[in-house]
Amino acid sequence: MNPIIIFGIDIGQYLTGEKLFVLIRLVILIIIGLPFVYILSRWVKSYLSKKLSAQRAMIFEKLIFYSGIMIIFISILNDFGFKISHLLGAAGILGIAVGFASQTSVSNVISGFFLIGEEPFKVDDVIKIGDTTGIVLSIDTLSVKLRTFNNQFVRIPNETLIKSEIINITKFPIRRVDLNIGVAYREDIGKVRNVLLDIARKNPHCLNEPEPVIILSGFGQSSVDIFFGIWALKQDFLTLKNTITEEIKMRFDAEGIEIPFPHISLYAGSETKPIPVQVMNTEQINN
Repeated sequence: MNPIIIFGIDIGQYLTGEKLFVLIRLVILIIIGLPFVYILSRWVKSYLSKKLSAQRAMIFEKLIFYSGIMIIFISILNDFGFKISHLLGAAGILGIAVGFASQTSVSNVISGFFLIGEEPFKVDDVIKIGDTTGIVLSIDTLSVKLRTFNNQFVRIPNETLIKSEIINITKFPIRRVDLNIGVAYREDIGKVRNVLLDIARKNPHCLNEPEPVIILSGFGQSSVDIFFGIWALKQDFLTLKNTITEEIKMRFDAEGIEIPFPHISLYAGSETKPIPVQVMNTEQINN
């Protein structure tokens, strides 16, 4: 039998007896095992997404994928003659060394378990941490990934989230749009109230229950300040905020309701002389 030489190596010596079986087994593990693990993990995620939250489905997907990869890796090492007990012993020693060198990572891992267990937010929620607001892409072992509304990627360590105040903007199915409106002092507040309620009633994105909230919040320097709160489904929040603001301006103009802006009045007291005012024509200005 002629030798089979590939890259200067006689492959024929590995194609006999038990070694041939080992080679076939390795090919099956790599060519069939890896795609199978990937497809299985994706199918589990798709199936569980219909019954559980997207985050928990993602956790099961990663658990199955990494477990399958580990089993294939150990099987390949076993075929090459590595003893699992020796491998576990070496992994234990390495784990201790890595643990001392990466205490922050361990803290992030533990914090990640608390986030998953407590579930203050989940995938696709909109959250705010400090000055950062974005959509949750994933809750991973070490960090949480966000996508901001201007399409920036933000990675926040789990330990930071545990220690910070988190605002989950889309936790509940409805949200309130809060508007602060100023009207002139001469306006009839009762009329303004009725106009605002009519605007809310006619807007298709505004909920009738809970009812709109109108509160006279104070007296400003140039206006009577009114708080106007209307409710919407969370997916209609921005649409309602944009449309209701435009409708208020158009309706106030139609009703003759003034939205004042700050004015500055110059007053000369009785103890001072009037401010001199001189009217000049164009020729005088040019000269």
